[in-house]
Amino acid sequence: MFRLRFVLFHAIIIASVCAPTPVCFAQAGLWDARIDSPGGPIRFGLQLHDSNDDKKWSGHLINGSEQIEIPQIESKSDGSLVLKIDHYDSQLSVQFVLGADISDNRLVGTWKKRRGTNKWVEMNFNAVVQNVETSKGSKSDSKFDGQWKVNFDSSDDPAVGIFKSDSKSGAIEGTFLTTTGDYRFLAGCVVDDQLELSCFDGAHAFLFKANLKEDGTLAGDFWSSNTWHETWTATRDKEAKLPDGFELTTATETNINSLAFHDLDGKEMRLDDKKFAASVRIVHIFGSWCPNCHDAAAYLAELEKKYGDKMSVVGIAFELTGDAKRDADQVRKYLKRHKLDHPVLIGGKSSKKIASKAVTVIDEVRSYPTTIFADASGKIIAVHQGFSGPATGEAYQELKKKFESVIESIIDNAK
Repeated sequence: MFRLRFVLFHAIIIASVCAPTPVCFAQAGLWDARIDSPGGPIRFGLQLHDSNDDKKWSGHLINGSEQIEIPQIESKSDGSLVLKIDHYDSQLSVQFVLGADISDNRLVGTWKKRRGTNKWVEMNFNAVVQNVETSKGSKSDSKFDGQWKVNFDSSDDPAVGIFKSDSKSGAIEGTFLTTTGDYRFLAGCVVDDQLELSCFDGAHAFLFKANLKEDGTLAGDFWSSNTWHETWTATRDKEAKLPDGFELTTATETNINSLAFHDLDGKEMRLDDKKFAASVRIVHIFGSWCPNCHDAAAYLAELEKKYGDKMSVVGIAFELTGDAKRDADQVRKYLKRHKLDHPVLIGGKSSKKIASKAVTVIDEVRSYPTTIFADASGKIIAVHQGFSGPATGEAYQELKKKFESVIESIIDNAK
């Protein structure tokens, strides 16, 4: 019964994020949440549960079909909650506010996320609870459906937009694929003929808007938290695709064994260490702060289970602060979240310029993640830039096929 209720609640939040202000029915439940950005509200679903037995709270962040478990919710003596998303060094601090009428009940607070050594993003948060009986979805609008060739104002690199509407609820889900990674699960609807898509996963707070012009093209805006805004345009193109991620970054040296970094305990290690020995050796360049890297980590866990001792993985992490203890702790949270036990070395701070100087075996680190495939001797066989995760659908399945094809080719050649 609980599962049925949750599925129903999930459907309602997708359908109603752009509906008229709903009615609050309880403190625990499914909330229509938003973070206030310069471009407007960044909308997402927030599911909160409380336990009658031990008064503990649990919950999920919801972006369309994506549900992200909140690792820890701390209840304060003043009745407020702190929703801790520690693997991104991020938290929502919220207070329950009771109004004169039940429809005035709400959550208010702030979202705070580390961006650097002494740099934080802080934005206002508020939410109202959905009422299953009275909520109404928006009218279905499929004019934005399909595949689009996208140009972001800040980049000359190609991008692809994929949008799909639900004919029953009127909700729209989609994402953008770029050469450095995808924009993950975006959800929203059409408001006054304007497409609105947003995402909040604890690290990203994204808002996209677009208008359909008379010539059939899109003209839009993109806001990332309160730190970034740019414009974008798009042309409908069912053949639009990105260049092959295996052809964007090249090896400048033939072997990975020359690389050396410090492990999480501060001990220097070289990649020619026997503990990294295997038929296939993968060097994964990432940051624990990066949601695309978490998508890649979940897939690495699948690969490690599939190939066992035929494959070894070593991560090289580029983190936000440069504080050795703090950065190592964040990497440990990343490993724990994905149940990974492969070794990780600290490469330095998260600057791509710093990473490019540190990882001397490739021409440049343009993306987190970047994945290097090598054979047992350390010879570099292939390099892949970026990651198209689960939100990209077919692109994700195609990427997995390519990764496994490279791995199996290296294994076969070792026989």
